[in-house]
Amino acid sequence: MSLKSFLHKLHYDPDHSRPPDFEPDWSDAPLAYKLYRGLPTFPLSSEVPLTLEGRAVPDKADIRDIGHFLWYAYGLAQLCQSVFHMDPGEQEASVFHTLRRFAPSGGALYPSELYVYLKTDDLPDGIYHYDAAHHRLVLLRLGDFDAYLARGLGDRCDLSVCFGAVFVSTVFWKNFFKYNNFSYRLQGLDAGALIGQLLETAKRFGYHTGVYFRFLDRAVNHLLGLDEQGESVYAVIPLSLQPGGWFYGSGAEAGVLTSRQLCAALPPIRHEHYVRSLRLIEFPMLLRMNEASLMETSASFGPLDAADIGGTMTGEGETVALPRMQRLPYDLASIVRKRYSPHLDFVSSTVDAHQVAALLHEATASFPYMNDLDPAGHEPRKRVSIYGCLYGIDGIPDGAYRYDALAHELRLIRPGDYRMLLQQGIAIGNVNLFQTPLCLHVAADRNHYADALGFRGYRIQQMEAGMLVQRLLIAGVALGLNGHPLLSFNPADCDKIYRMEAEGVSSLIQVPLGACRPSSRLEGGLYS
Repeated sequence: MSLKSFLHKLHYDPDHSRPPDFEPDWSDAPLAYKLYRGLPTFPLSSEVPLTLEGRAVPDKADIRDIGHFLWYAYGLAQLCQSVFHMDPGEQEASVFHTLRRFAPSGGALYPSELYVYLKTDDLPDGIYHYDAAHHRLVLLRLGDFDAYLARGLGDRCDLSVCFGAVFVSTVFWKNFFKYNNFSYRLQGLDAGALIGQLLETAKRFGYHTGVYFRFLDRAVNHLLGLDEQGESVYAVIPLSLQPGGWFYGSGAEAGVLTSRQLCAALPPIRHEHYVRSLRLIEFPMLLRMNEASLMETSASFGPLDAADIGGTMTGEGETVALPRMQRLPYDLASIVRKRYSPHLDFVSSTVDAHQVAALLHEATASFPYMNDLDPAGHEPRKRVSIYGCLYGIDGIPDGAYRYDALAHELRLIRPGDYRMLLQQGIAIGNVNLFQTPLCLHVAADRNHYADALGFRGYRIQQMEAGMLVQRLLIAGVALGLNGHPLLSFNPADCDKIYRMEAEGVSSLIQVPLGACRPSSRLEGGLYS
């Protein structure tokens, strides 16, 4: 199968992206976190603050704050126990325990891992893995790697004014064991949700961030000691206490560098880690996609054409002006503790135009961030956009809309009630859309920026979609609504509802939002 056909099936025909007889072996499931063995460890403070409001801007990076930052970004936050009757005729039920984090993940499998490069007074300078299971740092490589990492980023970042950097990786097996090839789509979205949570958390700690989606993959993986046959870095996020000029440029003046040349500057490292699975199934399509997405030379980091990677927005159709809103005041720590995916716990409730306006404004206003796709000094391009089927909203007629963030208005595409069609498109029937007044869809370029970024464009697109979804979920909880991100929907039907083909975009993920009853599962927070 060609890689282009593979991506098309992932999106429009996911049932055929995995073998028909495929069944996950839950008895041999991997851990949802990576455990290194035999390496120096540094415990982090477990006395996490229960509010992130009113924090003073730090003068220097402190390992206590860094530990709290990592916990809110990707720490184990909640233990949940759910009971399922797998067969209606069986007397005994199956009990499932899951450890959840503040960022959502498909099936709570968390295929991403966090690594950090730190330069602080509290720890030796070096590369660390964030051990979420024990809330500690594991030292992987000792040293100052400013020059190496700067070259790996194409000399587009001044690491000397940063106190470190975060690396978001994907461990392929962690959700391939359940979803097979469909995991490739989930992995980008999961990484994006994590990045969205990380960026929002960084703001509360006074950290300035930027996201590099383009870098010398093999060189960065080499720095961390990752085996590319099982794991690869998806994004690099420098951390600084200074705003502005450390994130810059095309790096063209530094000359062309290859991954092979940079890898030669450091000896390889390989560390033992525990997976738990005894039998790993091969995933050749994921490896082919990853191989095709790698960037081997810094010549790939040049400026991007806005026509190839910028968003599109037509001006046709009737509009519904939304009430002008201020940014929502909320404590992120409180919000993420309340967030959960309701499944069948949605209940009918009244939602008005002010809530819709506040939700959409907050999600899009919080989204802009520094990255290596947008020209330096320019407003971020709108690569991902929000569409929605609204029903029973006080002050907004029923219909399918596109949200215009710049004008802060809804553009009507089709009037009417589309809940039945959307409900029929949910493959596993785990959400009742007749109980949700909003069913939103995050959409982006149908061609996944292939002209400008090749196959790497697909995973970048999925990450940005996940980042926006996390902002929608946070804003929703602040307004008393919860959301359930869904990939088990029919994007072809959604594209037709919104007439997306004419705009050259496609729906990537579906997010029903509404009020919900308390969860029926037993759960408890893992914090003091």
